[in-house]
Amino acid sequence: MASSDIFTLGLGLTPPWRVVDQRLETDYQPHELHLAVAADPGARFPCPTCGRLCKPHDWKELSWRHLNFFQHACIIEARVPRTDCPEHGVLRIAVPWARPDSGFTLLFEQAALALMREMPVAAAARIIGVTAQRLWRILRYYVGRAIERLDLSGVEAIALDETAAKRGHSYVTVFIDLDAAERPVLFVTPGKGKECMTAFRAFLAEHGGEARRIAEVVCDMSAAFLAAAAESFPQASVTVDWFHVVQIFTTAVEQVRRAEAHQHNLPKGVRWATLKRPENLTMAQRQALDQLENSGFATAEAYRAKEMLRWVRLAATPQAARWRLTNFLNHVTARLDDPDHLLDPVRQAVDTVRRNAKRIIRRWKSGHSNARLEALNGLFQAARARARGYRNTATFACIIYLLGAPINAMLDVFHST
Repeated sequence: MASSDIFTLGLGLTPPWRVVDQRLETDYQPHELHLAVAADPGARFPCPTCGRLCKPHDWKELSWRHLNFFQHACIIEARVPRTDCPEHGVLRIAVPWARPDSGFTLLFEQAALALMREMPVAAAARIIGVTAQRLWRILRYYVGRAIERLDLSGVEAIALDETAAKRGHSYVTVFIDLDAAERPVLFVTPGKGKECMTAFRAFLAEHGGEARRIAEVVCDMSAAFLAAAAESFPQASVTVDWFHVVQIFTTAVEQVRRAEAHQHNLPKGVRWATLKRPENLTMAQRQALDQLENSGFATAEAYRAKEMLRWVRLAATPQAARWRLTNFLNHVTARLDDPDHLLDPVRQAVDTVRRNAKRIIRRWKSGHSNARLEALNGLFQAARARARGYRNTATFACIIYLLGAPINAMLDVFHST
C-alpha cells in the first residue's frame, strides 16, 4: 500500500478527497509534516446551502493544523473549491475534516477541548504548540454553540450566586438547575445585581423555558436578588440557603474582631479560632477562645451569637426551626442591649436574618440548597487561580460553562459540525 493511501485512511478521508503528496519540512522546530489533499479530477461538490451537486467555480489554497504525527507537527493542505449553484450562487464548500473558517482540523480541536477542560488555556497552548489566543477562539466557538442548543423547558428550580471574576469588585453571577444530576450550570452573566435576574429570565425564554414554571429560587439575602426574584418569577418560592445565614454572622464576627484589635490586644490565634468549627480547633486555639470569653471582649459576644446558630440548624421540623430562630434572634438582641458600637455588624446581621426569617424557614421545607453551587464556585475559583486570573469576565464565563455546563451538548455540537 502506498504511503499516500495510508495517510488517506489515517485521516478518514472519503471520495472524492485523498492524500496525493507528503513532505517533511526540517527547517522548523518541531519539524512539519505537510500532507497535500486533493479531490478526484472531474468531481462535483454539494452546494453548502441546498446540497445540490455542482461544478467547481474556482479554487483556493487553504491549510489546517492537524494532530502531531509522532513528534512532528502535521499540516493539511488542500485546494478548496467554490461551487456555482444555479439557485444560491458561488459559495465556498465545507471540507469534511474541518469546520468553516477554522485553521484546525476537527480532531485537533477535539484534543484541544479535552486539554482545556483539565488545565489552563495557556498551559494547553504550550503543550499543543499554538498561541493561547487561537485556543480561546476554539473554546468560545464550541461553548457558544453548546449554549445555543440548551433546552431549558424542564427547568423548575434554580439557584444563583455571585463569584469573583477578578480582583476588585468584578463578579459574575452563576445560575444552576437544582434538579440536574450533573453539570447543572445554565447561565453566566457579568455583575451581581437585579439586571442579572432579568438577563436570566430572557435567556430562559429564548431556550424554551417559562418563568411561570419556576417553582423555587434559592439565593442569598441580597436585597437586589430578592427583589429581582419576586419580580421575574412571581410564582416561585424564594428560599434563603442556610449557608448564607452562617456566612453573614461569620463575616460579622470577623468585622468585630478587626475593629476591636485596633483598640485592644486580643489573644494570639483568636482570628482562626473564631472562624473554625469547635471540633477542628487546636489546643492553642481552644485556649485563645477561653481567654477571649473570660476577658469580656466584644468579639467573644459576636462569636457566641454565631455558634448559637448550630442549635437553630439542628431543628427537625419547620415549626421547630421557626421557634428556635425566633428565640435565637430575641436572645441575641437582648445580649446586644449594650450600646457598644463594636457590635454593630452583629446587630446588622440580626436585622437581616429577621427580615428574611420566612425565606430562611423554607429551607426546612425545601429539598434544595445552595451547597452544590458553593462547591462549584470553589471549582471555578480553583481554575481561576491555576490560570492566574482571566483577562475579562467573558473568558471566565467561558471556563465556567466548560467546567459546569452540560458537556454532552458540547460534544454533540462537535460531532455534528
